[in-house]
Amino acid sequence: TPEIKGKRISQTHAHRESTNFYQRSMATAGQITGSFYRPIITSVGSDCRRHVSTRFLPLPRRNVTSRLRPIMSVQVGNEMPPASSSSTVDMEQLVGFLYEDLPHLFDDQGIDRTAYDERVKFRDPITKHDTITGYLLNISFLKNIFAPDFQLHWAKQTGPYEITTRWTMVMKFLLLPWKPELVFTGLSIMVVNPETKKFCSHLDLWDSINNNDYFSLEGLVDVFKQLRPYKTPDLETPKYQILKRTSNYEVRKYEPFIVVETNGDKLSGSSGFNNVAGYIFGKNSTMEKIPMTTPVFTQATDPQLSSVSVQIVIPSGKDLSSLPMPNEEKIKLKKLEGGFAAAVTFSGKPTEDVVRGKENELRTSLSKDGLRAKTGCMLARYNDPGRTWSFIMRNEVIIWLEEFSLD
Repeated sequence: TPEIKGKRISQTHAHRESTNFYQRSMATAGQITGSFYRPIITSVGSDCRRHVSTRFLPLPRRNVTSRLRPIMSVQVGNEMPPASSSSTVDMEQLVGFLYEDLPHLFDDQGIDRTAYDERVKFRDPITKHDTITGYLLNISFLKNIFAPDFQLHWAKQTGPYEITTRWTMVMKFLLLPWKPELVFTGLSIMVVNPETKKFCSHLDLWDSINNNDYFSLEGLVDVFKQLRPYKTPDLETPKYQILKRTSNYEVRKYEPFIVVETNGDKLSGSSGFNNVAGYIFGKNSTMEKIPMTTPVFTQATDPQLSSVSVQIVIPSGKDLSSLPMPNEEKIKLKKLEGGFAAAVTFSGKPTEDVVRGKENELRTSLSKDGLRAKTGCMLARYNDPGRTWSFIMRNEVIIWLEEFSLD
C-alpha cells in the first residue's frame, strides 16, 4: 500500500543517512588521528588465550577517499597485531636465558620464577598446573622423590612467540627398595606472553608415547612399566648419555672406553670369559689387579652374528699406555671409540634365541624409524647368573648406529 511503501522509503533513507554519518565520523577520526577503530583478534593475550580487543591502529596517510573504505582486520594463529616498540619481545635473549636457567631445574638454585606469568599453564601427559606456584611445587616434589637429572640438549625459537626445547630427564624412584630408574625424553613447547614478555604456557611432549594429551593413560602405563625391578651391580659402567627414549628402545651416546677381549663362541655363551677375567684379576705382565666393571659384553661383528668376542670394560681411569700387557696372545686390549647406539633392555636368562629375537626386533624398529644401523650387535650382561634371580637380571641388546641427530 502507499502507506507501507512510504515507511520502507523512510527506513531506507534513514539507513543511508546513518551510514553516511558513520562514514563522515570515521573520516574525521582518520583525518585527526591517522587511525581507524577496528577489532583485532589476537592469538595471545595477558592470560595466554585468544581474545578480542579494539584499538586505534595507525594507517598510512592517503587521501580521504581511501579512508572511507570499511576496514576489518582479523588475525589468528601465531600472527599478532602491529606492536609498538615497547612490546617487542627479544626471543633470542629468551633462548639464551633458557640455556642458562633450565639446567638449574632440580638443583638448589632452581629456575627463575620471575620469568613466568603467575598464571602460567603447565601440561604434560599426566600432570597439569595453572599457576607458577603449582608448577614449582611439582618440581619440588620430583626433586625430593625421584632425584632427577635434567639434561638440556637444545633450545630454539619455533614461532613468533614460541620456543621449543629438547631434553632428557633421568630419575631414580628413591621410595622403592630397588630404586628403579625412569627415563623421559621429549620436547617442551614454551609460549611467551608478548604483553608481559614472560612465559605463559609450557607443554611437554614425551617421545615414548603417542597420546600426549592430559590425562594420558598411555603416559601412566609408560611410568609404571619403568618401575619394574632390574638389578644393576654397584660397579662402574661405560659412560653414556641417553639422547632419546622411544617405546621400543633408547638412543645413547657412548664415550670412548677400553676393553680387554678374546674370542667367544656365541652371543649368549660364556666361552672366553675366564680368560679376560683372569687378566682383570692379575694374570697380566705386572700382576696388577684391576677393579671389576659391568656389564660383560659379547659382540658380534658379522650379519650372521656368529663372529663373537667376549669383552670386559676397563675402568675409566686407565689408558692403553698404562695398562699391563696380557700374558696370553689371544687376549687383547682395545679402545672402542664410542658413538651412537640403540639399546633395548630385558630381563630373564639371555638364551641365544632370546638375544637374536631382541636383535631382530630392535633392528626392525630402527629401520622403521629411519635410523641406519651398523652390522652386528652387542649383548650386555650386568649380573652374575649364578647369584641373581632371572626375573631381575638386567640384559641389553645394543646396536651401533651410523649417525644420529636430535634436530
